[in-house]
Amino acid sequence: MMRQFELVERVKAYDPSADEDAINRAYVFSMKAHGSQKRASGDPYFSHTVEVAGILAKMKLDAASLITGLLHDTVEDTVATLDDIEKLFGPEIARLVDGVTKLSRIELQSDQTKQAENFRKLVLAMSEDIRVLLVKLADRLHNMRTLHFIKDADKRKRIARETMEIYAPLAERIGMNAMKDELEDLAFAELNPEARNSIKTRLNFLREKGGDLVSSIIDELQQTLKDSGVEAQVSGREKTSYSVWKKMQKKNVGFEQLSDIMAFRVVVQDVEQCYHALGVIHSQYPVVPGRFKDYISTPKPNNYRSLHTGVIGPHRQRIEIQIRTLEMHEVAELGVAAHWVYKQGAPKTEGRQYRWLRELLDIIEHAPDPQEFLEHTKLEMFQDQVFCFTPKGDLIELPRGATAVDFAYAVHSQIGDTCVGAKINGRLVPLRTALANGDQVDIVTSKAQTPSPTWERFVVTGKARARIRRFIRTQQRQQYLDLGKAILQKAFRQEGHDFAEKALDEVLHRFECKARDDLYVAVGEGMHTGREVVHAIFPPKADARSSKVVTLTPRGKSKKASENAVPIRGMIPGMAVHFAGCCHPLPGDRIVGIVTTGKGVTIHTIDCETLDTFAETPERWLDVAWSDDDAGRVHVGRINVTIGNEPGSLGSLTTVIGKSGGNITNLKIANRSQDFFEILVDIEVQNVRHLTNIIAALRATPVINSVERARG
Repeated sequence: MMRQFELVERVKAYDPSADEDAINRAYVFSMKAHGSQKRASGDPYFSHTVEVAGILAKMKLDAASLITGLLHDTVEDTVATLDDIEKLFGPEIARLVDGVTKLSRIELQSDQTKQAENFRKLVLAMSEDIRVLLVKLADRLHNMRTLHFIKDADKRKRIARETMEIYAPLAERIGMNAMKDELEDLAFAELNPEARNSIKTRLNFLREKGGDLVSSIIDELQQTLKDSGVEAQVSGREKTSYSVWKKMQKKNVGFEQLSDIMAFRVVVQDVEQCYHALGVIHSQYPVVPGRFKDYISTPKPNNYRSLHTGVIGPHRQRIEIQIRTLEMHEVAELGVAAHWVYKQGAPKTEGRQYRWLRELLDIIEHAPDPQEFLEHTKLEMFQDQVFCFTPKGDLIELPRGATAVDFAYAVHSQIGDTCVGAKINGRLVPLRTALANGDQVDIVTSKAQTPSPTWERFVVTGKARARIRRFIRTQQRQQYLDLGKAILQKAFRQEGHDFAEKALDEVLHRFECKARDDLYVAVGEGMHTGREVVHAIFPPKADARSSKVVTLTPRGKSKKASENAVPIRGMIPGMAVHFAGCCHPLPGDRIVGIVTTGKGVTIHTIDCETLDTFAETPERWLDVAWSDDDAGRVHVGRINVTIGNEPGSLGSLTTVIGKSGGNITNLKIANRSQDFFEILVDIEVQNVRHLTNIIAALRATPVINSVERARG
């Protein structure tokens, strides 16, 4: 364990102006507060806080960060309070300690929920002061170094998984690659010890076998650069077991096929020398295709800058070389701590490396619960990057596999919400098109556009998914509310009562609802029926039960929309209202609704055979009717076509449909023979009359044998 004077000397070595007295007081305060508490290893608990402060000192952080490291567990695990800390060390230290403490204060039902809520609090705390995250990472690093002392195997695995999924990616996001590598490797040792031991054994063998080879490669690279007038420091660095394993998994190759287990680093004076060194190496050694990356002109989101290249180097060895300046090297190793923003005063959360943090805050705003936030955030942090440009030349970093919709949301939430199309490198493409490095993307927007529920299937960024889900939730609730209100109004009329909203307030508690709107939504979702609510307000008399049964129109018989019918007004299909896939109802068809618990209403045509299965549950039937709002919208109708097997027949089919104003959305060959094909065709039409006109036009086409509207 580091002694008091050793810690102070380490800090004073890089920051002579550090408050020595405050560090000494924090050391003593922490030691007294933790008293006789022990860790799983048997060491005094106080040793943990000193080690955390030592890790922070290695990062060359300010005195306030070190004091926070010494005190970070006192409020949570001892009798000390925040007031005590504020009196002794001031408001800044108290705020930092509080930020770290809050993360483990929450007690929820499940480990998953607790982890998600803690992470949400971590993001909020570090958005106010990034030092909260640095202390938390140092705390986690020391806990991982001593993880093997915990006897409970399940607890060890849970901590290791949390480290791998949350803390290592966070360390990478703020550019602390050395810490990220150690956290990943320590977690890997717990989660997959056999794989790690196997890789370490192979690495040890290579090290013994090629020890002289590495130094020989370094000497030759240094001499080659020197002969061309480039002064450089060259060093070799072995990849960690986890990074080797991850590359084997990603590329689906064996250990022997990896070429970059050793990475050689060339550190030069300035940016000009970086490109000079690259030119020398490329002119001297054959280049491995596809391995060059320029992170100087296009830095990573965490501000990492370097030139990467792969060559067949000295002794015909295939090696990876990283070329950077000393300043770039410090940023690569220490991240945000390399240029400590607090030395100049107030914390700054601007700049490229903090953009992701602002996006996480945006996700917090739009995710309804911690677990969904955690899901979106993992999407945001885990994937490799692609770099795209706006028409003005602004750089947008996105995860690999991101689409034009992800790009639109990355530029601005409003652009994402209203995007209708995209041009990639000047060519109009579908919104689901995946982007590649260097693409220039121009988003086309429309004020009339709203996010489509189908976008959620292909977006990959957490920000885009959170915004789309929020829109769907808002729209869905409003539609359930409107539907539920219409159902209740109809139920009141059927039972012979005037609809009165105030009467609903008396029964809210019976349906576990806080407000009328919640009750409307519950009825719209099918959680309760309209009759249940009416009977709760006006209990039915015994002799009146038979007279209140709803009479249903038998299947196959025409019926006119009654005055009691619930209108499907402004409903977006797939939210509160679903159109049945068995009969594909269209405006103009006689329809009936079937209420499904938790899913809203499914609309069927009145002659649909599926309705027979609901004959014994009349309480699920709902009298519905098309509203005037549906006149201008498109709906999907399905037809069954028997067509002659001859050249040009399919072209005739599609031409007739197109000329009749229909748009084919799906086409499937259901049956084929030597002379005829049976084809199912889904067509976007306005109403049943539109579909009937298309059917008539198809029947007049010589190559078409028969056309019927598909049922079932």
